[in-house]
Amino acid sequence: MKKFSCGFEVTKEVIGGKWKGLVLYFLMNGPKRTSELKRIIPNITQKMLIQTLRELEASGLVSRKMYNQVPPKVEYSSTELGESLKPILQELCQWGGYYAEQEYAEGEYEIVQPEQLS
Repeated sequence: MKKFSCGFEVTKEVIGGKWKGLVLYFLMNGPKRTSELKRIIPNITQKMLIQTLRELEASGLVSRKMYNQVPPKVEYSSTELGESLKPILQELCQWGGYYAEQEYAEGEYEIVQPEQLS
């Protein structure tokens, strides 16, 4: 039996780490291929992206759809359970913007919105 000190600890186990929350956040706007996610999150390696997607899939937060075509096409999307995190992830993004405004001088940071990355 796994014991947790609070619900936050469970949440941290499921979406904690450097990339899980970010990948899940970008899947909230619809299905994405790995190449799209890599373009949106350029600092993640291909290996880490695949590992992160597999972990999110194993947790039931992301689903993987493989198309029967050549070349192979795979899309990832957030599940209903993953979508339940949407308001929380949006709040964390807003808080991050607030924090950046408080802690960094003007011109020292930039938060690029997904639509600006296209």
